[in-house]
Formats: sequence, C-alpha cells, structure tokens
Amino acid sequence: MRFHTEHRFHGSPGAVAALLADPGFYVGLALPDLSQPEVLEQHADSDDAALVLRYEYVGSLDPMARRLLGPKRLAWIQEMHVNSSSGSGSGSGTLRFRAEADPKRLHGSADFILAGDEAGTVRQLDGELVVAVPVIGHQAERRIVPGILRRMDIEAQALDEKLRGG
Repeated sequence: MRFHTEHRFHGSPGAVAALLADPGFYVGLALPDLSQPEVLEQHADSDDAALVLRYEYVGSLDPMARRLLGPKRLAWIQEMHVNSSSGSGSGSGTLRFRAEADPKRLHGSADFILAGDEAGTVRQLDGELVVAVPVIGHQAERRIVPGILRRMDIEAQALDEKLRGG
C-alpha cells in the first residue's frame, strides 16, 4: 500500500538531516506501542549518514496479526540513509523497514526529500508497505499504514521541537 506524508521543520535541511541520522534523537523519543530502539549500526561521512535501529512492538495486536505471528514477538529493523548535500539547501534519503523474523512477509520503504525554503525545511516522504500474505495482506496494510503515519507525525513534531531548542 502506497503512502505519502509531508512535514515542516524550523531548521535547515542540513540540521534536519543531522537529527534524522542521530541515534540519540531516537533513543530519547517515546513512540506509541514501540519499545525504545536498539541501535544496531551507525556510520557517517561528510554528506552521507546511515542508522540502523531495532524496534519491538509492545502494543496489543489485532487477532489477525496475532494468528500470523503465533507466539513470536513483532520486531523490525529500520534503516535510515540520509544525504545532506551540504551547501545545496536540500537533502534526501531512504527509510527501509522489515520484520525481523520474516522480512519477505512484512517490509516497506520510503524515499524522502528535504527541501529548504525561507521558513525552514519541508520533508516530503513517499513510501510503500507490503504485507505479503495471500488474501489478507491488503487488509492488513490498510490497518498498519495509519499507525506508521501517526508515529511519523509524532517523530516530526519531536524533531521540530528539538530544532527550536526544546
């Protein structure tokens, strides 16, 4: 299922990119129904940064998801790649996520652009979630995407507050 979201930040694209690649930002961020992330990998050079996190879903799952998972816990790996294109007033990146136990059945990705303007930065993110389970996959995608978007909104609000010095 395709999804799109847009967020405004009071900071330059470079400042937004730096926070998106900062493990400390995510470790201090409380998201609904998720554990604090475990940082699996982080690296950066002049304009490029990558961050790999592991989250565990700690909320209650609907009965369909519980049947699919069985006794296993739902955990996934999230990879963030950011290019800050220093000096250009823009940036870009990718976000990829996959179920830890069965990445072929549950995965997704998104591309984003960080565009600077006189008010700060706009992030436009376009992605897709795939639940590769016959018959119920599309229904599950429609149930999961709103939660993903809600958590992205919370993340964006916290990022903007941090940029404002909060």
